[in-house]
Amino acid sequence: MITRRRWLTGSAGALMLGAMPIGRGADAVEPGGAAADEVLIALSGKKPLIKRSFRPPNFETPLADLRRPFTANDAFFVRYHLAGIPEIEPRTWRLRVGGASVSRPMELSLGDLKRGFERIDLPAVNQCAGNRRGLFAPRVPGVQWGNGAMGHAMWSGVRLRDVLRKCGLHSDALEVVFDGADVAALPQTPDFQKSLPMDRALDENTLIAFAMNARPLPHFNGAPARLIVPGWTGTYWVKHLTDIRVQPQPFDGFWMKAAYRIPTGAFPGARFVSQETPETTPITQILVNSLVTNPAPHTRLVRHRPAELSGWAWDGGTGISSVEVSTDAGLSWRPMTLEKDLGRFAWRGFRVALDTSRPGPLALAVRATSRGGERQPEKLTVNPAGYHDNRILSLALEVA
Repeated sequence: MITRRRWLTGSAGALMLGAMPIGRGADAVEPGGAAADEVLIALSGKKPLIKRSFRPPNFETPLADLRRPFTANDAFFVRYHLAGIPEIEPRTWRLRVGGASVSRPMELSLGDLKRGFERIDLPAVNQCAGNRRGLFAPRVPGVQWGNGAMGHAMWSGVRLRDVLRKCGLHSDALEVVFDGADVAALPQTPDFQKSLPMDRALDENTLIAFAMNARPLPHFNGAPARLIVPGWTGTYWVKHLTDIRVQPQPFDGFWMKAAYRIPTGAFPGARFVSQETPETTPITQILVNSLVTNPAPHTRLVRHRPAELSGWAWDGGTGISSVEVSTDAGLSWRPMTLEKDLGRFAWRGFRVALDTSRPGPLALAVRATSRGGERQPEKLTVNPAGYHDNRILSLALEVA
């Protein structure tokens, strides 16, 4: 099944096509930025992305590549916890589905998935739970992401629930556990496995995907098949999927019991009751958020020349109801024009004309509100792992 496994090292080997430094400029995040200097590196099959770590590979999408309605496959961010990245031959790949809470364990090929189940196309944002961690102050440990540990794609595959039901689910089924083919460089490193509660696993929008933007999944985005959990943070979107196990008890693996947890009650979002403790709970839903993609921070606008502010807003699945802009440090807000609604898990475009009649600094702020009534907050909710930075971000421009 796995024909070759790539071990990323610090050397400039076959995975790196080219690298170049970029200073803090047009694509820097505001406020504060994640790093004073950033490096763009091209992995195999990818255009140059911002390197956050090389082993395991964690690469961020530059702001310029987030301007399209659908993030290009070769620009989509890369997130791994383990350094052994599998190269899997699609023709020999197999997905094992079983566990104590199913009657008929089975093994599926890629052809079995494509021929045996209804194909679903779903636009959805994939966002790392630690997106914008690099903006935390004081700094917290973890990959120091800016705004680009996220992307929006059209995912194509089959419903997970259709596969599970074909196996014959028992009434005691509590969680579904997922494992991929990536492995750790050191034996003491825990395997990356995640679980979902049964209601989320059986949701009609949870997919086993084999295509992204109408093309086979890229190598560094989970080929040949991965889990898609729209509306939930990317930690659940297991790549290079090989095993699915349905079980009657809570999964006690490291990446559920110890990692990707937030203080209980600190944030809104779906609960994961079987994994909760009085102190912490697993991170689940994406919070309402927005990102200005044009103009870039610190852009100099030409006086009297028409200019427009635009970007994207998204949430965990209710959809976006409004996006507003402020030009007076948040004292007043006015609505912006919303673009076409592509779906509840998709991001939604917004735009507004900018006033370039007077020279000088132009300080802007943008906030989004979801159909569920959730609005971006002004302040960061500090937490030890640096998750859920969805506060309103400012944008500094200049008219000259």
